[in-house]
Amino acid sequence: MGVAGAITEFKTPEQLGADVVLYVTDTCGYCRMAESLLRRRDIAFVAVDVTDLPEARSWLIESTGRRTVPQIFIKNQSIGGFTELAAMDRSGALATALGR
Repeated sequence: MGVAGAITEFKTPEQLGADVVLYVTDTCGYCRMAESLLRRRDIAFVAVDVTDLPEARSWLIESTGRRTVPQIFIKNQSIGGFTELAAMDRSGALATALGR
């Protein structure tokens, strides 16, 4: 299966070169919520489906200390998951981080 439009090959945020990168799984409701929030704000993002990528899951745990998805990176920095993204959106920090 897999997330529609998601990349299914593991790459780090630096390798992808996008301002916003989400690591998601195909059964994650919070992943869909994060994608929806970004779409509503007209913020481009790259989603990487890590459902069947154990090396990506290992990298995320090593890099962020977290085992959950989504894992969201803004300008190559981990910001956490959906809760942190929503908080950044509410406070205006998301727009600021993206230079808007």
